[in-house]
Amino acid sequence: MITIEQLKEVKERTEALNRYLDIEGKKIQLEEEQLRTQAPGFWDDAKAAEEQMKLVKSLEKWIKGYSEIKDLCSELELAFDFYKEEMVTEEEVDELYARALAALEDLELRNMLRQEEDSMDAVLKINSGAGGTESQDWASMLMRMYMRWGEAHGYKCTISNLQDGDEAGIKTVTMQLEGEFAYGYLKSENGVHRLVRVSPYNAQGKRMTSFASVFVTPLVDDTIEVYVDPSRISWDLFRSGGAGGQNVNKVETGVRLRYMYKDPDTGEEEEILIENTESRKQLENRENAMRLLKSQLYDRALQKRKAAQAKIEAGKKKIEWGSQIRSYVFDDRRVKDHRTNYQTSDVGGVMDGKLDNFIKAYLMEFGAEESNL
Repeated sequence: MITIEQLKEVKERTEALNRYLDIEGKKIQLEEEQLRTQAPGFWDDAKAAEEQMKLVKSLEKWIKGYSEIKDLCSELELAFDFYKEEMVTEEEVDELYARALAALEDLELRNMLRQEEDSMDAVLKINSGAGGTESQDWASMLMRMYMRWGEAHGYKCTISNLQDGDEAGIKTVTMQLEGEFAYGYLKSENGVHRLVRVSPYNAQGKRMTSFASVFVTPLVDDTIEVYVDPSRISWDLFRSGGAGGQNVNKVETGVRLRYMYKDPDTGEEEEILIENTESRKQLENRENAMRLLKSQLYDRALQKRKAAQAKIEAGKKKIEWGSQIRSYVFDDRRVKDHRTNYQTSDVGGVMDGKLDNFIKAYLMEFGAEESNL
């Protein structure tokens, strides 16, 4: 049974959210924005109209989310009083408390995702590290983990490129996860993931360590302006093969985009290579490859902005995007995030996509810093 202190905390956090989110201000703004949608000729500019409708829906969602929490808080307070009079059971009160707490945490976390890119879809790329079959198997396990996480959150997951391992697993995969705040949540996964286990591929049954890197970038859409120099693009065509490619390997539908990226600050050049075999149609693969290129270019500009801010705020704790971020130790039944020190013994659950607590811990520690970038 919850205590009076726990009830008080829920009420205080609910009231604090009302202030942080400026719910009354959002209600006034919503009325104003809705009036704009009723103006003559509103749909003449389809792109502007789409952006306006997106703004209206966003405001509605914040107001509705807070309203649901406020209702749950009131129900919880009422149930707490009813329990004293034996009108409800202890289990019913605890269930209401759990629901109110979950709704509170969800809205508090969303409040931390204030950057333009946070609301975008995500491109997630996994590369196996050195170590052959063992690391390639680890990369495929991570792919499954993120797919299960996406499914649990109702996100659409599409594999745009996959290269099988030599004996098992995968060498690399590029996935697109489409859904609200996909990038905002998954940006916490950027970095190197370390596996420690007794390898099924080792005849001596030795404990082995494997690595795989995860790169997450926001998936830009037509509303985001990203300049691509057409003179720096070249294309290769190839026959798709491997997993998912059996139906398209008779003709050259796979595309390989090469882009010579020039750093605007240093002048250094680097080739960006993107392969896409998602569709049976070459044109669609070209379009998606260009979309992935724009996402990478957007992400580079984003990382430059973060690096510049980190120099200005050198006193703050730095977020090392490319470092080893998490260890999965199967024998000890432990998964630990080295940035937040959050850990769990539910290794099986984590590998089945239960990542929310890791994501929450990351956002609770670093979300406020990022919102100031």
